[in-house]
Amino acid sequence: MITIADLSLNFSGHTLYEDVNLKFTPGHCYGVIGANGAGKSTFLKLLSGELEPSTGHIAMGANDRVSSLNQDHFAFDAFSVMETVIQGHQRLYQVMQEKDALYAKTDFGDADGVKAAELEAEFAELDGWNAEADAAKLLQSLAIPEDLYTSKMADLPEPVKVKVLLAQALFGDPDILLLDEPTNGLDVHTITWLENFLADFPNIVIVVSHDRHFLNQVCTQMCDVDRGRIQLYVGNYDFWYESSQLATTLAANQNAKKEEKIKALQEFVARFSANASKSKQATSRKKQLEKITLDDLRPSSRQYPFIKFEPNRSLGNDLLRVDDVSYSVDGQKYLDHVSFIVKPGAKVGLLSRDPSVGTALLGLLAGVLKPDSGTISWGQTTTHRYLAKNLTASFNHPELTVLDWLRQYASKEQDDNTFLRGFLGRMLFSGDEIDKKIEVLSGGEKMRCQLSRLMLQPSNVLLLDDPTNHLDLESITALNEALVAYQGSLIFTSHDHEFIQTLANHMIEVGPKGIVSRADTNYDAFLADEGIQAQVAKIY
Repeated sequence: MITIADLSLNFSGHTLYEDVNLKFTPGHCYGVIGANGAGKSTFLKLLSGELEPSTGHIAMGANDRVSSLNQDHFAFDAFSVMETVIQGHQRLYQVMQEKDALYAKTDFGDADGVKAAELEAEFAELDGWNAEADAAKLLQSLAIPEDLYTSKMADLPEPVKVKVLLAQALFGDPDILLLDEPTNGLDVHTITWLENFLADFPNIVIVVSHDRHFLNQVCTQMCDVDRGRIQLYVGNYDFWYESSQLATTLAANQNAKKEEKIKALQEFVARFSANASKSKQATSRKKQLEKITLDDLRPSSRQYPFIKFEPNRSLGNDLLRVDDVSYSVDGQKYLDHVSFIVKPGAKVGLLSRDPSVGTALLGLLAGVLKPDSGTISWGQTTTHRYLAKNLTASFNHPELTVLDWLRQYASKEQDDNTFLRGFLGRMLFSGDEIDKKIEVLSGGEKMRCQLSRLMLQPSNVLLLDDPTNHLDLESITALNEALVAYQGSLIFTSHDHEFIQTLANHMIEVGPKGIVSRADTNYDAFLADEGIQAQVAKIY
């Protein structure tokens, strides 16, 4: 159990949060949510002991082991994959190292024998004899080939590194598991596996994520960082989001009778209680939900950007044809004789277990990459705009202000300071933020700039490579709703399950041995169809 009492944190005279009093108990997964800069990741650092609070204290069980997802992808480059995973249990790894050092001594004496016996006893108590087998089981579950277990981390591609570090965090059944954006860099298949793993995890999980479906699948309570406070709410992300919207509506309707407000609350809670009873982890959540009162609902201070995409013209009869396209990078085959057709009106979700493959295919469609062979043909009526995953190339003039950067993409009619400032204001750039240099912007701010660019340049096809990267939940929600309403066609990659499910009506999965293309099928149906998944297995 974790008990937090009277906690506050100050940075350079700025109070990030204060008077925090919380209790986290085993068997629950807590999702930490809040606007960018609210202090979500900082809160995890306080729990891990990496930071000390300004006031108050954090108490845990005397023998509780805390494990965190390491964000430094280069920290273990000198170690093998197997060693890296086992280092998730630091004391166990330390005992293993001390044992090996003792047994390697040429002058092994009586004192060394006593010490070795003590280490062997502790090693057995820590279940060290099963360490490599347990680590291998995790790696196998994450689809990491056995021949990589002895490879150095430095030699691994980035997607594999991300999985190994996840395995490290999960290794050894920690009492307290802290995960900061665990779905970043993972393919959708691995995310599904992680959802199932955490749903059955018996100890405390505290997770920061911008993936709404992930939060809904794994969380039993939400930990909302807002207005300098941290408040716990029973339920998953959808329950928190809709309850905050309901609270805003009820607060705005001051003239409504209390009986009407109570009825609205009861109907709302009843709907979510029914859903909660189906959750793997929510055996007691239904009763908790039913105890909620009007005073428990609080409006959020979150701000949502205004996002709306307008097609420049209607699409004709043809949109896109890809014929026998192959593409390699440094001798590695990304695409091998790939062919497919996209019809007007389609919103295509591109899937691959290697995210770089989807990125490469979008780059080819956008014309920024050239295929080794084959052809890509766009319909005559199409105008496509491309949003790359790597934002660096799009900001080649870092000395520009936000206003002047956006001005580059404005038409003559739009090139007006009042118009552009108002436009940026709706994208949550207000006051002095409009005059900030591009080079000092956060990833989320840069992504909002790129979305502003796409809105200023209407097109009837959007090519988006993982567009929810760097965005907070509010911006993701606004973007998702804008793309649902978009009347043009869309081809995109994403690791966000809800984003794919609510947008795509045509799924294309790309593997080393080809593709599986299914039109008029949404994401959940694509995953659930055993026949389709049998075809998917053949392309890997």
